[in-house]
Amino acid sequence: MVTIFADTTSSLSVKEAEALGIEYFPQIIIFGDESFRDDYELDSSTFIKKLIESSTLPKTAAPPPGLYGPKFEKHSSAGDSIIVLTPSTQLSGTFRSAEVAAQDFPNADIKVIDTLSIGASLATIVKLANKYAKEGSSSEEIVQKVENLITRERNLFVVDTLEYLYKGGRIGGAKMLFGSLLQVKPLLCLRNGKVEPVDSQRTSKKAIARLKELVVNECKDKGCSMLSIQHGAAHQEANSLADEFKKLLDVESIEIFELPPAFLTHSGPGVLGVSYFVD
Repeated sequence: MVTIFADTTSSLSVKEAEALGIEYFPQIIIFGDESFRDDYELDSSTFIKKLIESSTLPKTAAPPPGLYGPKFEKHSSAGDSIIVLTPSTQLSGTFRSAEVAAQDFPNADIKVIDTLSIGASLATIVKLANKYAKEGSSSEEIVQKVENLITRERNLFVVDTLEYLYKGGRIGGAKMLFGSLLQVKPLLCLRNGKVEPVDSQRTSKKAIARLKELVVNECKDKGCSMLSIQHGAAHQEANSLADEFKKLLDVESIEIFELPPAFLTHSGPGVLGVSYFVD
């Protein structure tokens, strides 16, 4: 049997992860002298309120190795293989934390995979890997399928400002847009695990229109699947965007993910994005 390990940067709800049998770990959010797990102690709505009211940017920390150890012990003792699917190492220390914990179990079959992703696309990868495990695929087969998904993943998002990414040090190649362009609405992507610029517009409406154009063009040219919407405190906009893509791409359903505090720390509230996989 193969057990999938993931964490809250995937945007899955705790209830869904538990229902699917996924071992699920929190990121740690630090406001001054206070720290919170973002699975049970701090949800996205409460976090955004604290973020807006805070005079300083909160810090984030990966789940410590000590959280992984008991779960590694439990599943390895039962003879299970373990696959840990982590967010991009460029954005989080989760990969390193899981690897450190795995060193205490040299005889266990533990594979730690950097998905080069975060948010909705990571959620899709995690859920598919879990599906493959339930269907009886070996850990080697699942890793091969996950690596294929990673090469096909696309992750685009519009943020209100680059300020949070800049202050948090997660801006990557998008730093060239910072400075005099703070009022521009950037369209960003994840490329090789880093935040990179795609385009910028003067208004959110134009930035989202450009996002839609890029997605529709690529999906029509290459074909795409598993399209989902991701957002931070933008429920109405996310639902509207999902409805538009249903019509534009003739799909019946599009999953919507609310981004977790660890993501919103660096994107800020109001972020709206799309994830999909080219065929």
